[in-house]
Amino acid sequence: MIPRYVVDFDLDKLPRVETDVIVIGAGIAGLYTALKASETKRVLMITKKSLFDSNTRYAQGGIAAVISDEDSPEFLAQDTLIAGAGLCEAAAVDVLVHEGPHGVQELIRYGTNFDEEDGQFALTKEGAHSQRRILHANGDATGFEIVRALAEKVKSDPTLELWDDHFVLDLLTEDGECRGALVQKPDGTRVAVFGRATILCTGGAGQLYRYTTNPEVATGDGVAMAYRAGADIRDMEFNQFHPTSLCYPGAPRFLISEAVRGEGAYLRNIRGDRFMENYHHQLELAPRDVVARAIVSEMEATKSTYVYIDITHESPELIKHRFPTIYEYCLNYGLDMTSDWIPVAPAAHYMMGGVKTDLHGETSIRRLFACGEASSTGVHGANRLASNSLSEAIVFGQRIVDAINKLPSNKTTADNGTETERHAALTGALIERRLKLQKGMVRYAGLQRNRAGLLKGLEDLKKQLPLFQLCLSKKEELEYANLLTCALLVTEAALNREESRGGHYREDYPQKDDLNWRRHTILNREKGIRTERVDDDV
Repeated sequence: MIPRYVVDFDLDKLPRVETDVIVIGAGIAGLYTALKASETKRVLMITKKSLFDSNTRYAQGGIAAVISDEDSPEFLAQDTLIAGAGLCEAAAVDVLVHEGPHGVQELIRYGTNFDEEDGQFALTKEGAHSQRRILHANGDATGFEIVRALAEKVKSDPTLELWDDHFVLDLLTEDGECRGALVQKPDGTRVAVFGRATILCTGGAGQLYRYTTNPEVATGDGVAMAYRAGADIRDMEFNQFHPTSLCYPGAPRFLISEAVRGEGAYLRNIRGDRFMENYHHQLELAPRDVVARAIVSEMEATKSTYVYIDITHESPELIKHRFPTIYEYCLNYGLDMTSDWIPVAPAAHYMMGGVKTDLHGETSIRRLFACGEASSTGVHGANRLASNSLSEAIVFGQRIVDAINKLPSNKTTADNGTETERHAALTGALIERRLKLQKGMVRYAGLQRNRAGLLKGLEDLKKQLPLFQLCLSKKEELEYANLLTCALLVTEAALNREESRGGHYREDYPQKDDLNWRRHTILNREKGIRTERVDDDV
């Protein structure tokens, strides 16, 4: 059993800080929501590293929004629902497609510079989109540009306090409400922070897997602490593996954006043959789960560890202009996109599940909100549509702030951490433990799963549960505890869902089963695991 708190503490002996809104995490969700909240409230923003360490910074493709006259909210809604494979919440999708354009305008007001051509936004198309609707910045550095603009505003905002290099250990709760958070400072001391509302913007959990496009900070902290606090966690079995990450000796798993295929790139196996026509009528622009599994099938058939992405038939000028970041990165490893086929393989990329929220971002715990990849708003379903994540963050970030502005004041007390007998601090072997967890997740709960493998994976993970009885204090130890929590949630949810859908593929149940499984998986620390039907009403 995972304990309620990851450390013991006595609130009466801790220093305390009070504010209106606590924002945990950075990225587009944390930055945007903090800025919006600071317009009317005192805001404390807490990051475990810095404002620039998040998945958003590495987002290449762009942000999806209905901007063009040829496009419509209905078209984007339909594309989102198809990609989501029957598990999207229709009302959440409706919110996204209608409120996204306003959010984009707010990003521009905050200083984001999107690419233009002839005085109009330069829109591109990505996999499973029926229209050109993806706004991008500096070709393929959209996330970095958004973070740059928002971070500058955050740093200059006098009503917004920023704590970098602080680790949030757990959420403080009492009487079914979130009162704030327990925070560890860089020097190891701890402080209790209380607020009218707490917002989890902690990103995903790509570090669950050995190969990922996510940065080192993506360790599922928000989901883990929300689970320990008793919040409902939804659809953790749905993990999106990006089909095309660079797979080259000596190079990290660098993302080769979906937009490269959107601009006409081909996928070829090591024999040089295009193969997507054997898997889906949309060829290279099929949904990500289809493309990722097709690549794995080709790798297995050809006994290779990669396939190629080929855009050499496009002009060098277009490639260098549209994908300057990817071009330069590959060139550093002796690969020229204008003349070389680039070796790629799938890597863990995005967590569709997360902390379950309503249409205003509030979780099942009152005054606790979640935004961005840490949340499960119902927008993404079983498989996120490319470039919907950035727009989801700004749309629901605004809605969270609107909801917080209506909250009455609350008490600033909370329950103490349960006293337990803890052993000596965790020493040594932590790198080995983390690597073993990541390899196990790839093997048993990766792109292709089955009951025997999931049971073995679950057994191995449960052997690590005594970790929670140790005296955890270092960031690496606490991150590992959060990864272990998320790994258990992913594996239990995947074992429970006896069908294949979106980012979840069971070799022993290869078909989608709408009759029995068009339902969400809900995990709760006190109530266990249950399912909940999809709501199709808008």
